[in-house]
This record gives sequence, structure tokens and C-alpha cells, in this order.
Amino acid sequence: MSGDYTIRPIGHVESTLTDVAEAPNQAGRDGAPPAWLVLEAGIVEGARDLRPGQEVLLFTWLHLSPRDELATVPGDDPGGPERGVFSTRSPNRPNPVGLHRVTVLAVQPGRIQVSSLEVVDGTPILDIKPPLRLEER
Repeated sequence: MSGDYTIRPIGHVESTLTDVAEAPNQAGRDGAPPAWLVLEAGIVEGARDLRPGQEVLLFTWLHLSPRDELATVPGDDPGGPERGVFSTRSPNRPNPVGLHRVTVLAVQPGRIQVSSLEVVDGTPILDIKPPLRLEER
């Protein structure tokens, strides 16, 4: 199962966060600002049913994160032991996919404003999905 896979971003994030060092570790808990999701022109149709107040899962590519770390000390337990990255929410990992639960605040043509997003300006967007409802499982 080795090989390369191609992922095409569907857009990018416009945020007031411009420095990774200033980005909060956890969006809601640490006070991340709202941000805009700017969609590629050919993707806009896929967002036609999104509405303010709707909760969505946003997948991003944390393009500025190191990809060679396999162990880290979690940010919420800085005095704790080092742990493998797959048991943490560290952005530094072999494939730096970000997963963010956000609420849609506004929808404009080609743009979606979302609540508390802890990524920096220019972060590529991979996908947007509704969360699975308990009754759907």
C-alpha cells in the first residue's frame, strides 16, 4: 500500500491569523477567530446547500507543519510525557491533515464564513462535510 496520492485543494482559508506561532492549539477552547473559506470557482456548486448555523467538519492541509515528527509533548500537557503523534492533535505529523468542527456563520458566492478556526491565512482546504448524526449510525 505504498505510493503517492494526489489531493486537489478545493479552496483556501482567509484568516487574521498569519503566524503559526500565534495560532491557538484548539479553536473553541483557545479563542480562535472566525475565518472565510474561499472556494475554487469550479467547486462553488458543491457548497450550494450550506446555511448559517449549520455545523460542518472542515478538512485542511496544514501546509506549514513539519512532516517528520512522530513524537511530541502535547500542548495541553506540557509537563507530561512525550507521546506518538497519532495519539495527539499535533499538526506536526507525516500527513498534516487538519480536522475542524466549525459552524457556518455566513454564506456569500464562493465564500463561507465559519466560526473559530485555528489555522493561518492561506491554509489549503481539502473538504467540507456535515458531521454524522447519532441516528445515522
